[in-house]
Amino acid sequence: MDITPAPAATPVADITPAYYRQILGKLPTGVTAITGVNDDNEKLGLVVGTFQSLSLEPPLVMFCVDKSSSSWPKLRKLQKFTANILSDDQISICRSLSRKGPQKFEGLPSTPGPLGTPHLDGATAHIDCIVTAEVVVGDHYMVVGSVTNMSEGTGDALLFRAGKFGQYQPIDIPAPAETATRSAS
Repeated sequence: MDITPAPAATPVADITPAYYRQILGKLPTGVTAITGVNDDNEKLGLVVGTFQSLSLEPPLVMFCVDKSSSSWPKLRKLQKFTANILSDDQISICRSLSRKGPQKFEGLPSTPGPLGTPHLDGATAHIDCIVTAEVVVGDHYMVVGSVTNMSEGTGDALLFRAGKFGQYQPIDIPAPAETATRSAS
């Protein structure tokens, strides 16, 4: 057996933030808006690119938010949130919720969900959660939410890769000949 040696790994000291972003930017992520509403009926929100399922039993999700976020401390106090999985036609909503200041929600239609948190109109899904854990990991907080309710919208999710927004495009892959023959008999 011929074994090809693996290429030498880049030493950690040589991994700059720009190089790290360049390499990890090759992996597309979904774009999710985390929303809440405080006691003064002020809508709060931020956009995350790291959102995913964590557990089926019990249903848990997780997202990561930069420790420098000015929005997360306000949302954290609520202990509940809605993860709005943005549709591929909601780039303007992503941009609006990514800016700083109180006008983030100006002109963004939403409806209160079961927890009273904003469900952004047109999102491909809404996932209502109670915060169950928060862990400091490097320069981010990893937040775990216990799912209390879910609803499905329409459209495909908005994707982000290599600094650009995009859409999901399925690839038709023919079944291997062996599988096709076996299923025909």
